[in-house]
Amino acid sequence: MKKFILALIFILFFGGIPIYAPVAKAEGNLTITISTDSLNVREGPGLSYRVVKQVFKGESFTFVKEENDWIQIKLSNNLYGWVANWLVQKGKGPESTQTLSSLGTITVDGLRVRNGPGLNFQTIGHLNNGVQVSILEKNENWTKISNSEIDGWVSSEFVSVTNGQASNQINESFGTTAIITVDSLNVRNAASLQSKIIGKLQKGEKIEIVSSTREWVEFNFKGQKAWISSQFVDLAPKANVQTNTGNETITPASPTGIIGTVTANALNIRSKGDLTSKIVGSVIKGNTFAILEEKNNWSKIEYSPKKYGWVNTWYLEKTIPKSDPSQSQVVKESFVTILYDGTNIRKGSSVQTPVVIRANAGDQFAVKSLKGEWYEILLENGTTAFIAGWIVSVNGSAPQVEKPGAEGYIKNKTIVLDPGHGGGDSGTVGARGTLEKELTLRTAILLYDKLRASGANVILTRTNDSYFSLRSRVSTSQYHSADAFISLHYDSILDRSVRGMTTYYFHSFQRPLAEAVHSSTLDQTKLKDRGARFGDYHVIRENNQKAILIELGYLSNPAEETTVTSPQYQEMAATGIFNGLAKFFKSSF
Repeated sequence: MKKFILALIFILFFGGIPIYAPVAKAEGNLTITISTDSLNVREGPGLSYRVVKQVFKGESFTFVKEENDWIQIKLSNNLYGWVANWLVQKGKGPESTQTLSSLGTITVDGLRVRNGPGLNFQTIGHLNNGVQVSILEKNENWTKISNSEIDGWVSSEFVSVTNGQASNQINESFGTTAIITVDSLNVRNAASLQSKIIGKLQKGEKIEIVSSTREWVEFNFKGQKAWISSQFVDLAPKANVQTNTGNETITPASPTGIIGTVTANALNIRSKGDLTSKIVGSVIKGNTFAILEEKNNWSKIEYSPKKYGWVNTWYLEKTIPKSDPSQSQVVKESFVTILYDGTNIRKGSSVQTPVVIRANAGDQFAVKSLKGEWYEILLENGTTAFIAGWIVSVNGSAPQVEKPGAEGYIKNKTIVLDPGHGGGDSGTVGARGTLEKELTLRTAILLYDKLRASGANVILTRTNDSYFSLRSRVSTSQYHSADAFISLHYDSILDRSVRGMTTYYFHSFQRPLAEAVHSSTLDQTKLKDRGARFGDYHVIRENNQKAILIELGYLSNPAEETTVTSPQYQEMAATGIFNGLAKFFKSSF
């Protein structure tokens, strides 16, 4: 009888009542950062659970565990909640894009500095052998650097990293006002995401900056020192121009016809065109001025009525007013250098005008004026002719003419990058042991840096070796209303001789994106063309956005595995996809 009673109790408590034991995945010391404007935190892992709190973009919380498409986070000492994993980011960002504070030394003369990590980005300056720079970011092919003259990207091959650390001293920004740009921003007691939250600021609130670094802003909060992330503020000095007393009188110059727009958050104005001269004022990002004169990478401006000064040209975006492109703008003390052999020099500022002479790479000509996108140059016989501005380099006061680049079509687009597989799902394993999940993340991070530098809003479905379900990847695309969703993969088959690249779409409206990305990536990588074709894959089939899945080569082919794992191929693949996106968006203009 006792045995029967014990058996009945066991059945009642353990057999007749389902025990909720979901599969959970815990990870150590991870930070969860909210990636959407506002997000509901729920009691349990599902939309049917009660909302316990609302959190906002940029806020970070401690990761507790993960169940299916939901992540549990720690909100406070005694409060926990669940958020959808496709609306947050784990960690601090792509783990292979290193944020650094080390020093580097340039190892060649004339190293080009670009405004993005790739050869297709505009050259914004040059650095010479021996110049020291601070290293801000680094991926496997490109390094973001900064010094007193310029910020930009250079080839990692020509930067020697030293053991010294870049200065972490806070930059002086006294008297400057900052405006909060997000709905709710954490105020911390130290410049670290791990520090204590001591309050919040709301969108539109203003603070007076005490000091700042690239990542943090220090200010006084309720009588104590406090810090907020510099990512979520805009600098706004009390007036558009701050001037010091005792300003030196500077003789004005004649306008060059070139307009300069300030690209730095705050830019000092100096009495002379060098870093040792007196600071007489400052201007802020977005201010525009007529450039009166240029000399040795410095530009003279009239920053206030009858007050003149010099600013560093690197931090100005130079343009020619386009109200009347038929009018020529006088250019002083400038010359152009021919970039290609057999370049046509024409009678007028149009490709329809006759060719006067042909010039070769390295030939130089003085510039007389700029008409639209054409330089009027002086020939040896004393006559003038015209050359297209986008096929020469320019030195002096004349702006460098740029054909609309790829970044112009990508700017402000929302692009979701989906590195295939991750976590326990390693994807295919190559003939020599390459894991697909690691290779897709490498490609995604290189592409992420290029897109971000072009002004795109880029979302990665995973930033490290984590598993995300196919459903959550699609949800990420649809929640953000992605202009393009790119799922990155590498292929495999039993036949080791098979090689090449394939791009898939499911819906007919996805086909133009697939064809544009496929052709551009083939142009860069030179892999065998296996076509842009229909494919029945969840991440494109269930996706209502323009979405594709691209197989960037066969890991099962030993020779192709060696090719696709090289840094050179990874750079070409990322560049090809970047160019394909630009081609697609350009066709939509």
